[in-house]
Amino acid sequence: MDYGLKDKVVVITGATGGVGQALVKEFAKEGAKLSISSTSQTKLDKFLNEVDIDKDHLLTTVVDVSKENQVKTLMENTINYYGQLDILVPNAGSEGKALPIQEQTYANFEKTYGINVFGVMYSMKYAAPQMIKQESGHIVVIASDGSMVGAPEMSHYCSSKHAVLGMVKSVAMELGPHGINVNAVCPGAIDTDMMNRIEDMAMTDMSHAQAKKHMPVRTWTIGMQRLQKLLIVLYI
Repeated sequence: MDYGLKDKVVVITGATGGVGQALVKEFAKEGAKLSISSTSQTKLDKFLNEVDIDKDHLLTTVVDVSKENQVKTLMENTINYYGQLDILVPNAGSEGKALPIQEQTYANFEKTYGINVFGVMYSMKYAAPQMIKQESGHIVVIASDGSMVGAPEMSHYCSSKHAVLGMVKSVAMELGPHGINVNAVCPGAIDTDMMNRIEDMAMTDMSHAQAKKHMPVRTWTIGMQRLQKLLIVLYI
C-alpha cells in the first residue's frame, strides 16, 4: 500500500532505540527522506548498516534532546539540507531510575523530564516555524500508556508522560489553524531494550519470559507492528 510518504522529510529523534529503529526502517521502505538523531554517532553508524536507504535520503545528527541548542541545530540542519520539514516524530525517551517516592531525587526527575518533556517541547518549538511557513505538517509524539496511568516506583516517568500528553493537546490547538496535525501515540509495553531495563528495575523477581505473561499478549507480540502502521496512518 502506498502511504504517500515518498520524498516526505521526516525527523525522528531517538532513532537508535527499539521503537526508533523500527520507525526508521518503515519510513525508509516508503521512500521518505530521513533526518534522524541519536546520542552517539557510533550507535547511528552501527544501526544504519541494517537500513536500506539512498544516501541522499539520509541525514544524521548527534543530539541530546535535553539540550535546546542541539535540538535547534537538528531542525536547522534538516531544513537547510532538504528545504522542508513534513513530519516530526519526537521519539527519544528515558525511563529514569525506578524509586519509591520516599527515595526519589531531583536528579532522577530532572534527567527524565529533560528528555521526555523538554526534549519534546524543544523538538516541536523548532519544527513549528517551518511547518507554519509551509502551512502543513504532521507531528506525532511517542508518548506511553504511562501518559494515562501510574505505576509503582515510576512517578518520575509516568508524570513526565502525563505532561507530554497535556503538551500535545495544547500544541494541537495552537498549530491546527496552520494546517498542522499534532497527535500522540500511547503504546503499552513493547519488547525493546528500554522495556527490558524497566523489567530489571521494577520486576526484579521475574524473568523476561515471566514478565511477558503478565502483559497483554497482543502488546508483546504485535505491538511494534501496530505502532508502525498507526503512525503512518496518522500522517495521511
